[in-house]
Amino acid sequence: MKAVVQDRYGSADTLEFRDIDQPVPAADEVLVRVHAASVNAYDWHYMHGDPKLARAVFGLSRPKARVRGRDFAGRVEAVGSGVTGLKPGDEVYGEADGAFAEFVCAKDGMVGPKPANLTFEQAAAIPLAGNTALIGLRDVARVQPGQAVLVNGASGGVGTFAVQLAKAYGAEVTAVCSTRNVDLVRSLGADHVIDYTREDFTRSGRRHDVVLDLVGNHSLAGFRRAVAPTGALVLSGGGVYEGGSLVGPMGLFFKRQLVAPFARQRLLELSARQTKATLAALCELAESGKMTPVVERTYPLSEAAEAIRYLEVEHARAKIVVTV
Repeated sequence: MKAVVQDRYGSADTLEFRDIDQPVPAADEVLVRVHAASVNAYDWHYMHGDPKLARAVFGLSRPKARVRGRDFAGRVEAVGSGVTGLKPGDEVYGEADGAFAEFVCAKDGMVGPKPANLTFEQAAAIPLAGNTALIGLRDVARVQPGQAVLVNGASGGVGTFAVQLAKAYGAEVTAVCSTRNVDLVRSLGADHVIDYTREDFTRSGRRHDVVLDLVGNHSLAGFRRAVAPTGALVLSGGGVYEGGSLVGPMGLFFKRQLVAPFARQRLLELSARQTKATLAALCELAESGKMTPVVERTYPLSEAAEAIRYLEVEHARAKIVVTV
């Protein structure tokens, strides 16, 4: 089968489009014929092995997972002996390393029925980014109706979902983005928009019940200035940044661990693990019209390296999708 393969850490130039063996599903896996896969900051970090501390997970000297890509949507080709509830021909979406390929094997618990009202391209945009937004707002921050929620990085892959979900939960949403993305986040339902090229939300004097940070571009003290005295700050791993550091955006996590026990504010860390339950929740949100994926552009599988390069260089808005 055709796949986008990487044998050493580096830029998008290290990615090769070539033939490899088709994977065979284990007992607890599903083999999916991929129709579309989406690009995430996760792919950039894995490709570069950055921050370097993450190589303890990614692979010390080279990537453990040789095929890039994480999100996918497609049709079930075969199921392992221990898989129930899915059968060949089912339209599904989910997460697994190796999605930039014609076929991918995914754990049964990381695959669910595709939203019926979405195309494969739209569905492939959801799993990682949508799950991050869902867990961050629903489970970690526990957003309530009427609360003031600020999303830092509102026009990115996770951010576009977070704005929509915060509105669905009844919050008053402030979106932080660049000038070119102001109209986009407004169209997603943001009540207020801050153009970070003109205003620093950490120095505006306004405080929010929840601040969801998806960028990591301010100090912990700066973020806390934007959080109400008893509010919640939720830190994610951040997006694409200059790179080359030992800890990267995880530095904020380390500082949070030191300060959190003594803070009145809730200083929280976002770790979003995909499950069938979260895939089902995202599917319901999409089918109800409360959450619609925004796809900026698509690339064919043979140009997946260009898709990641675009994410890195152009700071893409919303989601970039690879079609197979």
